[in-house]
Formats: sequence, C-alpha cells, structure tokens
Amino acid sequence: MTCSHLSTIDDVSPSARGCEECLEIGSEWVHLRLCRECGHVGCCDQSPHRHAQAHFNATRHPIIEGYDPPEGWGWCYIDDEEVDLPDQTPQDGPIPRFF
Repeated sequence: MTCSHLSTIDDVSPSARGCEECLEIGSEWVHLRLCRECGHVGCCDQSPHRHAQAHFNATRHPIIEGYDPPEGWGWCYIDDEEVDLPDQTPQDGPIPRFF
C-alpha cells in the first residue's frame, strides 16, 4: 500500500522543545513525534498521555516524524503505515529527556 497523504507533508518548525501538553502539565514522555503538517510536538504512544495521537484525533493531520531521538522515519495514522519523508526536521537545540 502507498500512503495517499504524502501531499500533507510540509517543512515545519517544531512548536516546542518537548511535548507541548506534557510541558504544560509537568508530565513525562518516552519519545517525541512531530506533526509534519503544522509542527505540533507530542509524545508517542508509549508515553502516559499519547499526545501525538490525541493531536491527530483532534486535527486529522496524518503524518508524523519520529522526532526525539531524531529517527528519520515518518508514519501515517490514517493509512497505518511507515512513509518515506523528503527530509528530516532539525531539532531546535537540545531536547530535555524524561524517561
């Protein structure tokens, strides 16, 4: 299967130096995911609050990038498959570590 949402991938600026929502509530995360449509930084599904998935559920922005550690892969929530990204988003300085 080929992802039909590749046209939503954009060059984005990360919204925060960690999971936006976890930083607001003082929670920890495992890994970070970057929305490649708007730049929202959220935590992965192994994190307590799964904010990247919540962002997708609220916005329907389909493509995320494995952001911290920089992993170089993309994922489409809608097609449930890994996607090749045209580039890797640079991190804005060191990201705080939690888990």
